[in-house]
Amino acid sequence: MNNPPPPPARRAELLAAAAATVTVVLWASAFVSIRSAGEAYSPGALALGRLLAGALTLGVICLLRREGWPPRSAWRGIAISGLLWFGVYMVVLNWGEQQVDAGTAALVVNTGPILIALLGARLLGDPMPPRLLAGMAVSFAGAVTVGLSMSGEGGSSVLGVVLCLLAAVTYAAGVVAQKPALGTASPLQVTTFGCLVGAVVCLPFAGQLVQEAAKAPASATLNMVYLGVFPTALAFTTWAYALSRTTASRMGATTYAAPALVVLMSWLFLGEVPGLLTLVGGALCLAGVAVSRSRSRPAARAGDPGAVAEPRPERAADSAR
Repeated sequence: MNNPPPPPARRAELLAAAAATVTVVLWASAFVSIRSAGEAYSPGALALGRLLAGALTLGVICLLRREGWPPRSAWRGIAISGLLWFGVYMVVLNWGEQQVDAGTAALVVNTGPILIALLGARLLGDPMPPRLLAGMAVSFAGAVTVGLSMSGEGGSSVLGVVLCLLAAVTYAAGVVAQKPALGTASPLQVTTFGCLVGAVVCLPFAGQLVQEAAKAPASATLNMVYLGVFPTALAFTTWAYALSRTTASRMGATTYAAPALVVLMSWLFLGEVPGLLTLVGGALCLAGVAVSRSRSRPAARAGDPGAVAEPRPERAADSAR
């Protein structure tokens, strides 16, 4: 006997959870590709090449789907998120992670979801239930543990710390700016035109990109194209889809699953066998995400205007990046 189809609300919830899962898996996979492409491309050139590949892919999809231009009301959010998240964030993150060890990068960059929660509560009116705050605290501890356990002897610099902090701030501001735009424009429109804005911001690095592409090995260039097509074009679109169906705070917390996935992918593709401390950190990341995505058992009482039920948990590991 066939099971009845899920109700529309439940189906939408499952689709949003699936979209969040795709996003985090692809953002985690970017770690491996950046390691390879970053050996041949400078931070600005890598960001521009990635954004150009992403914009081209998204542009073709938009033409095939006849998406058209976003409404005027969405352009403010698209422009801000394109400038800060697609543009500045990608350059300073690539640059910052060359200046600091993994532990420092994990500590600084992973403040991004915390900043999203604070900005979301202040600017968007996002709720901050205790479970969300507790889950984010656990995941942040796990992300720092993973970073410290995978640190080498590279050391850190003041410049690197500042760049990583700037990356966290621009990531958080970009996400919060993107949320209102999704109220009037489709996730594909918001992602496509945000990516185009980011590519324009990175055009000063065009000369470097041309020079470095002429000398780079094919594997590095292919990794740069992969970053544009999958962790950028596809993952940012699925992110926007999921973000349009939940709060910025909850989506930010979901990205804490990425460090655990990075550990797994580094093991599978780079042969970096994780130690016990790394595994503990990854487990903390996933546990924190589970807590932050859950809701308290007592349901809101029907007819009580002051009671607000939290969303159902999205059973998925959720960026970067």
